Amino acid sequence: METENAYQPEPLTGTSTTTDDATVVAVTGEIDHNSAEPLIQALDPGSLGGRTRVVIDMRQVTFMDSSGINVLLTAHRDLTPVDGWLRLAGVQASVLRTLQIVGVDMVIPCYPSLPEALAA
Repeated sequence: METENAYQPEPLTGTSTTTDDATVVAVTGEIDHNSAEPLIQALDPGSLGGRTRVVIDMRQVTFMDSSGINVLLTAHRDLTPVDGWLRLAGVQASVLRTLQIVGVDMVIPCYPSLPEALAA
């Protein structure tokens, strides 16, 4: 039996832009098993067009589970050997706490803002 007030997670969306030397992927919504595909596609090496420096703008990400963590770690693993990097910007406190609990913040640098991530 469905209820009218059943929780509906915000669908994940992502847009990519490029700066002088980095790709910025702005993500909005919740990153979980059912919604991670747009982020996976945005971080696919083919979608990045050979660019190996990526900042994910996470200001609008409200939730992330282990599926999202796996996507981030996979992208980091793919970018590092080709002299690239992955940085996270504007991670909300609840999502940052999840990253800290599992130690992702020790592997992938997290910055308070997009300008700080790009300038690092």
